[in-house]
Amino acid sequence: MRELQNALNRAECIVVGAGAGLSAAAGLEYSGKRFTDNFQDFISRYGFTDLYTSSFYKFRTEEERWAYWARHIRLNRFDDETGTNLYHTLLQTIGDKEYFVITTNVDGQFEKAGFDRRRIFAPQGDYAYIQCSKACHRHIYPDEALVDEMSRNITDCRIPASLVPRCPECGAPMDVNIRKDENFVQDAHWYESHERYRNFMQKACRRNTLLLELGVGYNTPAIIRFPFERMASQADNITLVRINRDYAEKQASVPSFIPFREDMNKIITDILK
Repeated sequence: MRELQNALNRAECIVVGAGAGLSAAAGLEYSGKRFTDNFQDFISRYGFTDLYTSSFYKFRTEEERWAYWARHIRLNRFDDETGTNLYHTLLQTIGDKEYFVITTNVDGQFEKAGFDRRRIFAPQGDYAYIQCSKACHRHIYPDEALVDEMSRNITDCRIPASLVPRCPECGAPMDVNIRKDENFVQDAHWYESHERYRNFMQKACRRNTLLLELGVGYNTPAIIRFPFERMASQADNITLVRINRDYAEKQASVPSFIPFREDMNKIITDILK
């Protein structure tokens, strides 16, 4: 903890790299009681065991598919404020230092907690938007009002056919704007965010920088985990802090490396003390 506090104090730039482990630590669990309390009707009908694997279920109809996704999105993106406490604490920890966030999470928790949207790059998408399932055009659409209406009209694990969203250009079914196949839409905001992140990382390479990696495993390690290790292995002015209950180890030779397997809530909270 002293090493982490020293690294935080001398850092001119902080880059937060966040994976699923951060939201899980914040209480946004995809299994267990939170899942069974909110999806009992879907569990009974389809035999679902958790919110992650059920996201890949091949529903027979669009009415069933959107009934599930409306509830999934509403719970994890709009309604549940469970996770914001830890994210708020993280923002307080960063304080007035220059920062940027890259996250593979699609739950929008950084934005909900008050992080600057222009300092967040979410390459895997965001539950708050939908897109054409065929990617016939490069535009995404806010879905909060639609998700709310669909959620309030679920009967027997279905929504009315009149609420099923269709692409305004080609008429194909709409889909959630998350990266799950080759049709994922990267709109203008995606590219602008990527460019701002790239520019920040170029600046960070030349300054005292803290790479704060939180809950990033091996699902998509090429987005955060491996690039952070590579960057930290090439410069003495960069410190890599990895907080990960299951995967705190490193593959590269990193001169300044601080790993934690302990509870993420406690570590982030204790920094403020």
